[in-house]
Amino acid sequence: MPTPSLASLPIRRLTLRDLTACADLSEDRGWPREEHKWGFLLTAGKGYGIDDPAGGLVSACAVTEYGPHERPSLAALGMVLVAERHARQGVGRRLMRHVVAALGTTPLTLHATPYGRPLYEELGFKATGRAEMVRGRFTPGGSEPAVATRAATAEDLPAILRIDEEVFGADRTHIITRLPAFADQLRVAEENGRLTGYAAAWPNMDTHVVGPLIARDTETAKALLASLAARTDRPLRTDIDVRHEELLGWARERGFASVAFNSVMTYGITELPGDWTRRFAPLTVAAG
Repeated sequence: MPTPSLASLPIRRLTLRDLTACADLSEDRGWPREEHKWGFLLTAGKGYGIDDPAGGLVSACAVTEYGPHERPSLAALGMVLVAERHARQGVGRRLMRHVVAALGTTPLTLHATPYGRPLYEELGFKATGRAEMVRGRFTPGGSEPAVATRAATAEDLPAILRIDEEVFGADRTHIITRLPAFADQLRVAEENGRLTGYAAAWPNMDTHVVGPLIARDTETAKALLASLAARTDRPLRTDIDVRHEELLGWARERGFASVAFNSVMTYGITELPGDWTRRFAPLTVAAG
């Protein structure tokens, strides 16, 4: 039988049953399989993909929506992948056009690699910021921040949700309430009984990814990062908004090295909502 053309292959919603195919697609492009992250994205958000008649997926991406369920105020796009054997044939462009159209008037955001940025610019996304991925084994030293941190408890959840919506600029209860099961660590900073920040560290292959990292100020962000590092024997990785120069400098002094830069891009809005001064790192660049 003749092989269907890529342009005629239908785009469909992905589910958790597609987890292995998504991980296979990541591996095909030289990315880690990241099954733990894929599972999170497919259950907390939506996946879109194109099936390969020969088996597996031609392409896939994940969408995470925030705000009211009926009318999201923001959606993050991530994990946009095309199988190597089908690369440079317009598949990614077609999938992204479909997803952008499906989201209608919802403002969009994504983190773009230098390789992917031209496609997103072609679709109308604008670069509004940058994030630096850093990775390393944390080395304590010097005067550490004198900010109290502790493991989060169930009783902290309402306060975490309040500060998160204030800083992120949209309700993401469906994401934050999944953190205790998704992350290996969830810690809070507090002063006089009031929560001033929180951070999670979740497993990703041989590292722990720090995110979200939300804090009242840089000293609080440092304290949360140091407290997470003290409780794992894995290297840490995180994506820090480049405007937080002091935190990035401190991280380098503590053993982190720069891995890559991603452009933060938006569609339908000129800048992200919320308070960037307290938003130090996303949960994952795939979910904003």
